[in-house]
Amino acid sequence: MSSYQTDIQHIIDLKKKFDSWGDIEPEAVARMRAQNRFKTGLDIAKYTATIMREDMAAYDADSSKYTQSLGCWHGFVGQQKMISIKKHFGTTKRKYLYLSGWMVAALRSEFGPLPDQSMHEKTTVPALIEELYTFLRQADARELGMLFRELDKAREAGDDVKARKIQNDIDNHETHVVPIIADIDAGFGNAEATYLLAKKMIEAGACALQIENQVSDEKQCGHQDGKVTVPHEAFIHKIRALRYAFLEMGVDDGIVVARTDSLGAGLTKEIAYSSEEGDLGDQYNSFLDCEEVSLEDLKSSDVVIKQNGKLMRPKRLPSNLYQFRAGTGEDRCVLDGITSLQNGADLLWIETEKPHVAQIGGMVRRIREVMPNAKLVYNNSPSFNWTLKFRQHVYETWQNEGRDLSAYDESKLMASQYDETELGIEADRQIQSFQADAAREAGIFHHLITLPTYHTTALSTDNLSKRYFGDEAMLGYVKTVQREEIRQGIACVKHQNMAGSDLGDDHKEYFAGDAALKASGEDNTMNQFAAAE
Repeated sequence: MSSYQTDIQHIIDLKKKFDSWGDIEPEAVARMRAQNRFKTGLDIAKYTATIMREDMAAYDADSSKYTQSLGCWHGFVGQQKMISIKKHFGTTKRKYLYLSGWMVAALRSEFGPLPDQSMHEKTTVPALIEELYTFLRQADARELGMLFRELDKAREAGDDVKARKIQNDIDNHETHVVPIIADIDAGFGNAEATYLLAKKMIEAGACALQIENQVSDEKQCGHQDGKVTVPHEAFIHKIRALRYAFLEMGVDDGIVVARTDSLGAGLTKEIAYSSEEGDLGDQYNSFLDCEEVSLEDLKSSDVVIKQNGKLMRPKRLPSNLYQFRAGTGEDRCVLDGITSLQNGADLLWIETEKPHVAQIGGMVRRIREVMPNAKLVYNNSPSFNWTLKFRQHVYETWQNEGRDLSAYDESKLMASQYDETELGIEADRQIQSFQADAAREAGIFHHLITLPTYHTTALSTDNLSKRYFGDEAMLGYVKTVQREEIRQGIACVKHQNMAGSDLGDDHKEYFAGDAALKASGEDNTMNQFAAAE
């Protein structure tokens, strides 16, 4: 017996026990329960953590089974993304959501738009997680509601075959609720602050938390300058804090993503504590840019360390930050990855300055020499000019092969005139295969784009504004938005339905029966869009 049928029987039994319940309809209760499968954020976190663990195991067995996500800055955006995925692919398998700290800062802060420097309110992040899952749960309720209506029509028509098929679809309904990888930045403070915020994020539904090894109060966007890292021990304390938070909340399968910004971070705020030569602190300090000094060379404020039997003075900037030696970024990333995985992290994130499979793969292979099961989450960042970078790569490859490149101006490779050329087509082919190539050759389990819906919102709004406020006027909206919504079967063309009008009607009928004042009568303009789906 399906859980739907079980719920119906349960309510029938309850009605026998409480005979005053009268007109409570058992199947209506079963429908409401099906539409409210997840009662709390913790229910969601536990469910999605299991999904992610299963996907990680599947990737270990077959690297073609990598996962993907898009960053979403509003619950509605995440909802429409998952509705679209189910429409086009029939399943949400291996499709996640990403919550970007950058977009929270830029779009959700009560202070107004802010740079990605952890200046926004801590509570904004768990609030967005809760909002995303509220909209995804509503997508479930809407979709099931439409199935219930189809079931009622089939029963009324006496079509038992169709009714059984629809009932099977209800019993095996795939939820829109998927894992969210949520950005906790650098923890918004010390390890205790990290732990407290993590609990709120988990309670809201997050099964995977991404934390970076920058200094909290000096945090910068991974694709900007001025990044400052912390010694490994300080970062490990925060990784441990996340694990404790997951375990305390009962999400035993919770995932910790440890991000290193060391490739682009040339500064540290402090010299690591070291108790003996070769320990983790000593390894961190070995990357410092130092100069040998004698006692006579020292100034009153100088800090010195002993390296290889020599008295060394780390180079310190007027900002009181210490500088790493140039060219040590990859080595520091490798050490970051190994130590994170050895101390509770499940996945790594290496922030790079370009999308280069060989560069990423080289670091992953070195990490896997120590941690064979190492896997990455990778930012397919909009901060990269993908078109230009890949055209430059193809140009350089062909140049090294001695090919004739006289048809191309290397300084103008971004130009649209190259879109349909052999070089442009080859660059696009490599962009298209980048995720599969990197999953196979560079250990990338999860590919995400941090800010895509920020850019799509800006682009679509610009296009609509240009047309609507220009010569096309109302045609600018009808031609490029509504007409395309209808023809492409975009669920939102029936915006009343999307906002919950039909769900409300169902509830009115449950509560008031024939006396219900419903919105879905003949005069509802939404009926004009019946051909949209």
